[in-house]
This record gives sequence, C-alpha cells and structure tokens, in this order.
Amino acid sequence: MSTETITVFGAGLAGTLMAVYLARAGHRVDLYERRSDPRVAGAAGGKSINLALSARGIDALARVGLAERVLKDAIPMRGRMIHGPTGELVYQPYSADPSRAINSVSRGGLNMTLLDAAESESDVTIHFGRRCIGMDFERRVALVTERTDEDATELPVRTVIGADGAFSGVRSSMQRRERFDYSQDYLPHGYKELTIPAGDGGSWRIEKNALHIWPRGTHMMIALPNADGSFTCTLFWPYEGRNSVEELQTERDVERFFRAQFPDAMDLIPSLTHDFVSNPTGSLVTVRCSPWSVGDAAVLIGDACHAVVPFFGQGMNAAFQDCTVLDECMRAHPNNRAAAFGEYHDRRKRDCDVLADLAIENYVEMRDHTASRVFRARKRVERVLTKVFPRWYLPLYEMVSFSTIPYGEAVDRARRQERVVVIAGLVIFMVALIGFAALLGWLL
Repeated sequence: MSTETITVFGAGLAGTLMAVYLARAGHRVDLYERRSDPRVAGAAGGKSINLALSARGIDALARVGLAERVLKDAIPMRGRMIHGPTGELVYQPYSADPSRAINSVSRGGLNMTLLDAAESESDVTIHFGRRCIGMDFERRVALVTERTDEDATELPVRTVIGADGAFSGVRSSMQRRERFDYSQDYLPHGYKELTIPAGDGGSWRIEKNALHIWPRGTHMMIALPNADGSFTCTLFWPYEGRNSVEELQTERDVERFFRAQFPDAMDLIPSLTHDFVSNPTGSLVTVRCSPWSVGDAAVLIGDACHAVVPFFGQGMNAAFQDCTVLDECMRAHPNNRAAAFGEYHDRRKRDCDVLADLAIENYVEMRDHTASRVFRARKRVERVLTKVFPRWYLPLYEMVSFSTIPYGEAVDRARRQERVVVIAGLVIFMVALIGFAALLGWLL
C-alpha cells in the first residue's frame, strides 16, 4: 500500500469515482469540493440535466463494484418518443435489439451514491466547502479558498487530479503555461429545467421507458423519467431572436410560447410558467485543451479537459471512462507518473475531440431531423442491416452508447460502413438497370 497522498479537486461525478479507483489501487486520497455536502444540504436544483448512463459508464462503475447499486435506481430508456406539434407520437427504438437501453439516472442521486462509496474507502478523506483557484506546479502548492479568492491559502500537494469541471481552477493555471492549447465554444442556445410531476400513486404520466423529445427546429424540449414517477424536462432554445431567452420574460410570454409550440406539454407541467421564469438559464459550452497534464504534478479528467454539450448523453460516460483509462495507465507505469499521464492523454484526446463534434451534430439531429420521415426511414434501414449483418454492420449510435469502442474508432468504422452501403447500393442499381435494359431489348 502506498503512503503517498493524491489530491483530487472536484467531488462531482468524475472526482468521486476517481477517488474510489485511487483508493483501490492503494493510494491515500484527499478529495476537495467547493460545495457543501449534498447529502446534508440537498442536491442543487434548477440547472441539472438528468443523465443517461450507458455502456462506458456502466463498465467504469462495474470495475469497482458500483454498477449494480447505481442501476438499481435507474430507469431504462429503450428509444425516443417523438412528440409532434399537434400531439402525435412516434416511437424510435435505439437498437434492433430490444434489450438495449440507455439508463436515466438522477445527477444528484448518483453524486450522493458516489460520495458514499468514496467515503467508505478508509484511505479517502473528503473536504467540503473548499475550492482550488490555481496551482504552482513547480512548488507543488495549490491555492485553496473557503470564501473569496482573497482568502486563499497555500495547500502543499504532491500529485493533483483536476476533476473540477469546465471552469477548472487546476486547468486555469495550466493555461498560463507556454504551449498550452485551449478553446471554449458556446452554443447560441441555453437551457431551462422544468418538471412533469408524477401521476396518481407515483405513476408516470407519459411513456416511462423512453427519452421524450419535442423537436421544433430552432428549439426543442426533452424529458427523462425519474424513479418517483416524475420527469425532468429540459428546454433548449436560442438566447436571441424570436421566442428566445431575451424575448420570453413574463409568464404570459411563456404561456403563449408553449401553447403554440408544445401544446401537449401544457397540461403535464402545472407549474410551467412559474418555474420557467424563476429557474436559471444554463449555458452550453464545449471545452478543448492540450496537454492534459504537467509532468507528474497534475492531470485533468472529465469536463476540466473535455466538456461537451449533452446531446449524445456521453459527458458523464466519457468522464467515467477517463477514470478507467487513467487507472490503467497509472498501474502500467507505477514508478513513472509523468509517463502514465502522457499515455492517458494520448489514448483519450482524439476520442474526446470526436465526441465533442458528435454531441453538436446530435443536437441538430434531435432538434431538426428526428421528426422527418426521411430520418425515420434511414433508422429503419439501419435496424434491418444490423439484423441481417450483425457482425459487419453496427450503427454509430449503438457503437457509442452500447459498447466501449473508442469514439474515434467508432466514427471511422461508421464511415467505412457508409461507403460500403453506398457502393453496394450503386452496384444493385446498376445491376437492376442492366437487367431492365436487357428485358426492354428482349421485348422490343
């Protein structure tokens, strides 16, 4: 057992799971979190998007014996339920295999489960209400504050893992170093959280085992089921322009907008106008950076190095996969942490950049294409090909959500499949055309 202490900043989802991995590998862990303990203060509401746990996240949890505990409270979603403008419903399964599903989990509930798991490890100590605002990597000290930046004190550290989110204090110090690449890109859309309450006796008032989507072109709403019978709804819509954040300011504006765009949702959300006006508007950012580490002093995981928008449901799953890969690299290089961090970056960087692109592309698909007949026909063709050629053809969505195939490899394979399908289609068309010409010549 190692006596060295590793410091993890950020006790959200990635940080707590990473602390469990480190403890299981024999390290002592100091885990710091800027917020109060949510198990005492309650999980923050109003800006959380329910999470879709899929194969990568389940694999990461299973490696430390937590998958069964988490899935016990999850609700499987086997497809999308599309709500049309006049209330018509169209169901689109995620897979030709009906047993495959993504799982709706509560962000707050999952965070508390992971905090309990980390705290149960004898070598993990959790410090709440303390935030890292920067680091001196050469001196091996972190600046930690309990209230304001002016109150920051120096905390001696040996090795730091920055799991402190898209606005990471650990990464902010990396950004001031030479040859560090960083970019952040905001979507011109924000999001607002709403709630469909449970029906009588805790029943679900719309289909329980589906992710519900109201696609409306420039904006959309989604709803994910909760174990208590309610649904967490999230409205995504533009900051500027017609029916935008800046335009919908009063409860009357909101009611008019929803009656025109989401009439079937009006009766489902009794506190709609109040919640819309009072709940905060969240922003949607993509973060890319490189490198993810500084020697053996610090390394980043999760949103701190690759925040993505939520439209492929892979942000948490990718962060959990970071934990498994970083753990593998540290075990492979037990005496050379810099080499471990470098290998981790090399294995994950391209995949996470690919995921960032996929997430943005899937927003356009969910918002604009899911309601179209062409899109639905293409999905039916994909399911047929999967059933007929299961060893050869696997849709991109299934490779991303129902396997642990690296994101980059999944995209490469999907492109190869598309080329083969196009070539096969052209060959079939040419054979049919030649056959038709031969038949026509015989008849004439």
